[in-house]
Amino acid sequence: MHKRLTTLTVFLGVLAFPLASHAQNKVGVININAAIASCAEGKKLMADLQKKYLPRQQELERLQKEIQADQDQLSKGATLSDDEQRRLSRDIEDKQKLLKRSTDDAQSDFNADRDDAVRRVGQKMVSTIHDYAQQNGFSLVIDGAQIPVYYAVKDIDITAEIVKRYDAANPVADAGAPAKPAAHAASPSSAATKPQ
Repeated sequence: MHKRLTTLTVFLGVLAFPLASHAQNKVGVININAAIASCAEGKKLMADLQKKYLPRQQELERLQKEIQADQDQLSKGATLSDDEQRRLSRDIEDKQKLLKRSTDDAQSDFNADRDDAVRRVGQKMVSTIHDYAQQNGFSLVIDGAQIPVYYAVKDIDITAEIVKRYDAANPVADAGAPAKPAAHAASPSSAATKPQ
């Protein structure tokens, strides 16, 4: 009888071993870019960037309108002398070069500032993910946007929970105030891509 009990105990232990090791191999999936964009600090930093680059955006739009007005004047140039048409053509060409250079510079500066903001929030976000994973028994947390995930149950997506914890750990002073939408919130390059 004692031998059967020992055998049964060992058998149940062998059956339970894969279950125990499976419980220790808990996997989580996160979209860290979505988490950074969704947290209060990420939203505030992006709104601040839009405000910072609004004057440059407006200047690019003003220059684009000047070019369009000059092109309209040149196309209706029946009353312009040949010298005036050449001068206007050179002005248009110079303004187009300036617009391209200014747009490229603004886009480059915007991207650098945005990348810096994302990096700063991302470093703190990774710390939040690390703490959450340790506290909740995760063996692995992967970024579903970086690594192709062909199937995952919704229960393992921890993005919303990480955003909630990040916001709690990193409160933003005016996060409750709705951000005023900028006229062109995309990026400084949108003026240069408008149809002519």
